Amino acid sequence: MLPDNLRDHAVAAALAAFDAGATTGGKFERGELTLEIAPARIAGVCGFLKHDQNFVRLSSVTAVDRYPAEPRFEVVYHLHSIQPYGRLRLKCRLSGAKPEIESVTAVWRSADWYEREVFDLFGIVFRGHPDLRRIMLPEDWEGHPLRKDYPVTGSRV
Repeated sequence: MLPDNLRDHAVAAALAAFDAGATTGGKFERGELTLEIAPARIAGVCGFLKHDQNFVRLSSVTAVDRYPAEPRFEVVYHLHSIQPYGRLRLKCRLSGAKPEIESVTAVWRSADWYEREVFDLFGIVFRGHPDLRRIMLPEDWEGHPLRKDYPVTGSRV
C-alpha cells in the first residue's frame, strides 16, 4: 500500500493505480523517490514503469545484506527516465532462507549482467534469468563473498 506522503507524487500514484498491492512502502527524500515493492510483483511493476512511465534505462541492480535482520536481503533497482527526466529507486526485501526473485531481463536486457553479479556475490537467485551463473568468481567457488556471514579469514580453497 502506498504511504500517504507519496500519494501526490505522480509516478507513485500511477503505480498505485496500476497495482494497488505492489507498493509496500517508500519515501521521497532529498529529491529522490524510493518505493518498496512486493517481490512477487517486481517484473510487472518494472514493465509498467518502463512502458507507461518511460523509465527506459536500468542504471543498476544491486543488493544489501541486512544480516542478522530478517528479511535479510534487499534487492535494489535504479531506474532512469530520460524524457521527462527522472530517477527512481525500487527495493524488494527477501528472506535469508531462500532468497529468490523474478528476473527483469525480459524488461531490460541490461539486467542480465547486473543480476548475475548479485547472484555471484550475494547468492540471490533470479528466477527466469536466461543464463544465471557466476560472472566474477570461478564456477567452483564456494559461497557468496558479499554476505555478512561469509568468512573473511582462513582458507577458502
